[in-house]
Amino acid sequence: MLNTHQSLRALLQDGIADGSYVPGAKLPTERELVERLSAPRSAVRRALGQLEDEGLVIRHVGRGTFLTETAQPEGAPADTSPASIMQARLVIEPPIAAVAARVATSTDLDRVSECLAGGGAADDFHGFESWDAKLHRAIAEAAHNGLLLRMFDVMNSARALPVWGNRKRQTSSPERRRCYHSEHVEIVDSLLQRDHEAAEAAMRRHLRTVHDNLLGGP
Repeated sequence: MLNTHQSLRALLQDGIADGSYVPGAKLPTERELVERLSAPRSAVRRALGQLEDEGLVIRHVGRGTFLTETAQPEGAPADTSPASIMQARLVIEPPIAAVAARVATSTDLDRVSECLAGGGAADDFHGFESWDAKLHRAIAEAAHNGLLLRMFDVMNSARALPVWGNRKRQTSSPERRRCYHSEHVEIVDSLLQRDHEAAEAAMRRHLRTVHDNLLGGP
């Protein structure tokens, strides 16, 4: 299980990845974070303090907490190309799916299924991309390996770079989103069946589809 600091960091990284949080954005109130993270207010305050020490957020008395102007996806070089992102995803995500198939809890699988359903119901680019990012991270969380999750977050944070978002938007279509969702269904079905080989293979096929749609083939 992630502690409150890790959960809050994950919330911010998900928001950065899907465009919900941009530098300077105001974060939810402490009360809202208590509800979203299911954590005591004291733990949320400590977590915010840690993130402030790390330079990710800044707190202003009476105004709230804000993502710093210099905050950017952890570890993602600004010049990372879509091709480099896809290379990293193909190396990291299929084995993570295999681990998740072995060790995910029922709570993890419920969260993965929730994200899958959200993506299936999304009818526009931004909605689908948001659930897509949440689904892939939920699978990484389900592996219950802090080092793998950190590696995933460094890689996944590159999705917040403009070059990635612009390329995804240019190549997106309702047909491709339906294809991605169908491939997500295969991945999640493999996880639910605890079939680690099928989960790894399904994730690799899906990422190959994304790669070819973004970059035009091998």
